[in-house]
Amino acid sequence: MTALFALATSLLWGLADFGGGLLTRRMPALTVVVASQSLAVVVLGTVVVATSGWHEAGPQLWFAVAAGAVGPIAMLSFYKALALGPMGVVSPLGSLGVAVPVGVGLVLGERPGLLQFAGIAVAVVGVLLAGGPEFRGEAVRRQAIALTLLAAFGFGAVMALISEASTSVPGLFLALFVQRVTNVAVGGTALYVSVRRGAPALPEEGGPRTVWLALPALAFVGLADVAANGTYAIAAQQGPVTIAAVLASLYPVVTALAARGVLKERLRAVQAAGAGLALVGTVLLATG
Repeated sequence: MTALFALATSLLWGLADFGGGLLTRRMPALTVVVASQSLAVVVLGTVVVATSGWHEAGPQLWFAVAAGAVGPIAMLSFYKALALGPMGVVSPLGSLGVAVPVGVGLVLGERPGLLQFAGIAVAVVGVLLAGGPEFRGEAVRRQAIALTLLAAFGFGAVMALISEASTSVPGLFLALFVQRVTNVAVGGTALYVSVRRGAPALPEEGGPRTVWLALPALAFVGLADVAANGTYAIAAQQGPVTIAAVLASLYPVVTALAARGVLKERLRAVQAAGAGLALVGTVLLATG
């Protein structure tokens, strides 16, 4: 079950990142973050009411608040990086955040078996290779990498925090709702400050109409990200965090394949080999 939910997480995060990266090429990144998370808040609020999730309120929700405060910073950095650099290069670097929850798991005493340690090593190397040999180059490329590394640390922190925010399914819905409300509050404040400093809140081309037409895509990005956080929390509760975190961090392969299929971004031989190693690592982790 841990492997199943963690792999579902990687699929959902990969598609959400692809959609967020595309949207950020058409409108400001902060607008994408705030709009997508606001739509997710509406849906999650309905779910919490329907499941009476508010009865699960407790001190553990502070983990959700912390995850919600870190999340917008990570998402903003990552969406900007995706808009600047090739998705097939940027996205794999984002998976370096796996070091945070894996480190937490090891500190808490988790000790994967030898085969699983091998799977972790193979999967991480595969994801890095999937980024390709483009770590040097023009200033835009370097800026994209710096933003991605910042986002990676934030994503890793969110993974570690959200796995501690609930112990039941209704509680998980409430934790995700609190996380998203915090996301909107932090992101909305940043958007307000940005606008006050002269940055646009709406796309230069099309204005509000562009945002209106993009609502279905924004909703998909927000809900896919929420669902990914939920499936990851379940995976981390069902089995070792070290295994769940590594499997969930295979999402860059999904983003790279989506970019290849939709945007026709070409994968180099080393990137294809990296994707293959990531899959081999997945098999080792799942069977270890």
